[in-house]
Amino acid sequence: MNLILLGPPGAGKGTQAKRLEDAYKIIQLSTGDMLRAEVSSGSELGAKAKEIMEAGGLAPDDVIIAMISGRIDHDDCVNGFILDGFPRTVPQAEALAEMLANKGMSIDHVVAIEVDPEAMVARITGRFTCSECGAGYHDDFQPTKVDGVCDTCGGTTFTRRADDNAETVRNRLSAYEEQTAPIIAFYRDKGALKTVDGMADIDVVTASLKEIID
Repeated sequence: MNLILLGPPGAGKGTQAKRLEDAYKIIQLSTGDMLRAEVSSGSELGAKAKEIMEAGGLAPDDVIIAMISGRIDHDDCVNGFILDGFPRTVPQAEALAEMLANKGMSIDHVVAIEVDPEAMVARITGRFTCSECGAGYHDDFQPTKVDGVCDTCGGTTFTRRADDNAETVRNRLSAYEEQTAPIIAFYRDKGALKTVDGMADIDVVTASLKEIID
């Protein structure tokens, strides 16, 4: 099973992808992680990406598609994969479909996690992470059980992303809406798009996703 999750920053794509990964034994693929791995490996593809990024550019679509193509050939993707936040544009979606078709594969489900933008501002600006183990928390929705102490490792130092402030979040949400409106329409026109209510409880969202998949 091959799945694409769409949704703005803070919609819960990462959380839901991890749950689906565990439930269906499929692999969540992050283009950012793949890009960093390629650069670190010193591969020809990684060297090309590194040169472009060091010049201040973004990795071009052909590099991203080539990375995904190579990654899904690994044995751990035999049951399928989840793409979280990719594709972002119609040309990327078309290139992805062509690459998969050449492998005799396709995307089985495209699901958009729909959320209220202002609620997302509150959701994102309240996030913080344990500096020691990376466990994620939220001021209101998922605080630590003991104030100032990580539930997972007992660490006492936490960090917040510098860009998790209200103004930046609103800008990111606006940019997402502008950039992804065409991709939403692209998959809807193909009859491939499903939606779930991302404002529901986390477990309810998971159940909705599983209902679509099953």
